[in-house]
Amino acid sequence: MFQGKSSITIDPKGRMSIPVKLRSSFVEPDGSFLTITRHPHGCLVIFPRASWMVKQQKLLQMPMSAEAWKRMFVGNATDIEVDDSGRVLIPAELRKPVGLDKSAVLMGMGGHLELWDEAAITKMESDTAAAGVPESIANFVF
Repeated sequence: MFQGKSSITIDPKGRMSIPVKLRSSFVEPDGSFLTITRHPHGCLVIFPRASWMVKQQKLLQMPMSAEAWKRMFVGNATDIEVDDSGRVLIPAELRKPVGLDKSAVLMGMGGHLELWDEAAITKMESDTAAAGVPESIANFVF
């Protein structure tokens, strides 16, 4: 399970380092791989490749009325190899639409990671807090 937040840097070539504590999640018998795709909230979503294959099958079984969402998720999905230094190259086609440039945040969300532009996640969290607690979680107790 992924949780927590890590500030990371994306270099001018579009590479980022996977934090050491997370790297073992992407190791497979034939190397280290992950799958990255777009999320409609303005970030990228990163899955261990095996986990993505399960999600992908569910997405592909969705009805024709969800075809645009299949394009968003499956059409943008890219398998990426993690190099020996724990770095991955995020394709420009994925970085540009979500505004990923240099300062980013990697956030654990259970079965996947979200990769956000630092300013975008800061604004989103501020807007969320300002909107108040929605009814759907009003009774949740820590």
